[in-house]
Amino acid sequence: MAAPLWPLHGANLGTLLRTCDAVGACLAAPRYPWVPEALRRGNTLRRPACVHWVHDPPGWLARERAAGTKVVGVELAEEAVRLADLPAARGRTIVVLGHEQTGIPPEALDLLDTVVEIPMVGTGASLNVAVAGSLVLYKLAGLL
Repeated sequence: MAAPLWPLHGANLGTLLRTCDAVGACLAAPRYPWVPEALRRGNTLRRPACVHWVHDPPGWLARERAAGTKVVGVELAEEAVRLADLPAARGRTIVVLGHEQTGIPPEALDLLDTVVEIPMVGTGASLNVAVAGSLVLYKLAGLL
């Protein structure tokens, strides 16, 4: 499941929704007023998309983790695993994607089981949420 719980740009959500479909995953999205319309605009799928609505991201992540779901955050961190070294998921897994400018909020960082980083050689600090999420979803699905 891809979880862009603090999105900034609606276009990223539609792109990520299509990636979820491609790898057999669902999207967990916050119930911000503009998100349903952003998903409708970006959804080019021929069937209904799998979307879970999240009202309290930290609370939802804590409940999912307590139920045995592995929670993987995409973030730059000291202890982060390189994307190339990330093993395929063996069970229910949530990929947490932070805000495009500020990342995953501090209150959610303690809820992560693993942090993965995507190495970059350019001058940018990060990829956009749709690209980063797509790479991690494909890797966890065992398709990369």
